[in-house]
Amino acid sequence: MSLLRAVVFDFDGIVLDSEMAEYESHRRIYERCGASLGVEEWCDAVGMWNERHDELRFEVLCQRSARAPDREAYDAERRRIFDELIPASPMRGIRALLAALDEAEIPAAIASTSPGRWVRPSVERIGLGSRFRAIVTGDEVPRRKPAPDVYLEAARRLGVDPAHAAAIEDSGPGVAAARAAGMRVVAIPHRLTFGHDLRAADLRVAHAGELTVERLRAVMALDVKYR
Repeated sequence: MSLLRAVVFDFDGIVLDSEMAEYESHRRIYERCGASLGVEEWCDAVGMWNERHDELRFEVLCQRSARAPDREAYDAERRRIFDELIPASPMRGIRALLAALDEAEIPAAIASTSPGRWVRPSVERIGLGSRFRAIVTGDEVPRRKPAPDVYLEAARRLGVDPAHAAAIEDSGPGVAAARAAGMRVVAIPHRLTFGHDLRAADLRVAHAGELTVERLRAVMALDVKYR
């Protein structure tokens, strides 16, 4: 039996619904150019990090449509759409869960594969800066997800054994990273990750509002997978 000493959250798609805004910022430009960008071809990139992601999406559009804008115009429009769509509040249930963890004196952290220049300002913008004891981002560790580095570093900064921490993830690479770090894992898939292999998670829920401190403790206490 492992006691719950900490909870570590992925950021994009768990704390903030930025994954859909990112997808839509590309898809809508594709659509205007008479091309398609399906969820199926997009979803494999969720949970991973690629410095050339936007460049690759632009190159694919150029291959699919003679109406593609130039790269500068593409990037400007993508940023405009993203800024228009990005929510001003955390995802469903996150604020209440963080408040409950705080009341129970269980520290929370973020372990994200995204860069700090995005994660830290975004956490502050949605009013959750004081809720996280540590924030670890992909540019602070040697390897990004599905390697366990961000989760191991989050546990180190919190001063807890990873075996006494629960991770909350939305993607296959994220679940793999948390599991490799030795943490119990709760999966909360969304439209872009519903097809991911999340079988390694100990629990799967529809949204964070279905989680309580007691339910997380129950996950830690079980010797077999709890679904």
